Amino acid sequence: MSEAKSSGDSEELRERLTDEQYFVTQQCGTEPPFKNAYWNEHRDGIYVDVVSGKPLFSSREKFDSGTGWPSFTSPIDAKAVVEKTDDSFGMARTEVRSAEADSHLGHVFPDGPGPEGLRYCINSASLRFIPAEDLEKEGYGEFGALFEEGKAEPAAGAAARAETAIFAAGCFWGTEEYFRRLSGVLATDVGYSGGTTASPTYKEVCSGRTGHAESLKIEFDPAKIAYRDLLRHFFRMHDPTQVNRQGNDVGSQYRSAVFYASEDQRKEAESLISELNASGSYGKPIATEVTKASPFYPAEDYHQDYLRKNPGGYCHVDLNLASRPLD
Repeated sequence: MSEAKSSGDSEELRERLTDEQYFVTQQCGTEPPFKNAYWNEHRDGIYVDVVSGKPLFSSREKFDSGTGWPSFTSPIDAKAVVEKTDDSFGMARTEVRSAEADSHLGHVFPDGPGPEGLRYCINSASLRFIPAEDLEKEGYGEFGALFEEGKAEPAAGAAARAETAIFAAGCFWGTEEYFRRLSGVLATDVGYSGGTTASPTYKEVCSGRTGHAESLKIEFDPAKIAYRDLLRHFFRMHDPTQVNRQGNDVGSQYRSAVFYASEDQRKEAESLISELNASGSYGKPIATEVTKASPFYPAEDYHQDYLRKNPGGYCHVDLNLASRPLD
């Protein structure tokens, strides 16, 4: 624990900070997950210490960890933060504090997706976000180059176009939450596909008479994650040997399926299935249906982002697998 600030500093900070900002930065508090300013912030920009204004993190290193707090693979400058052992609450953790103001920021964990394998789990209340377009006027113009570089690629035609994958792997709530955690996944939508009824409702799909499966449409950047790797994640995150069921859910709407959008996707799916069957990895033949994609009908709004809206809701998937490297 750092030395206490002088009473003058404390009084000035109490005036300047909100109650939650003071609680987090000065009293080592923790804000609620999913109910804070920046956990779902996706704009380009930097995050500065709410106390000192010192730049700490960039959106380029921000990722969706599924925890409900802003998460980063690294700070802008390693010297901007300090790490300390935190034995509070009977746990051994590594606390992260700002070097200049000694603000409590959060903790760092060894389960991140970057090359260093770190996840800086930071309280929104300890940060102030500066959008990329406001960097110059806010006095942080030198950081604009971080985002100009990313904008130059599309203009030069170097960036790959987004592609679409559609999978069915049981209840689409957990399937969506798993895939949205993967780097390179740009957007996800849950819905219904593979059947004959146009624009079905959830109730109709649950009847088993529409032919549709609960499905996930994934928009992804093939320059960051290959379709084959999406398939490898797909076969890892559910049991592809089960027929018309996953977990507690039974019915044809919960079948395992790959709805391919091109011949290349079909070949990739069939090739991987052959490899997995030959390896004997599952002990039983893979039952996944590989079918040409038919119309995808988005599900009702309350199904979209379900586990983000309802943390702790029903999920048949081990979501921790999403952050682990593929074998």
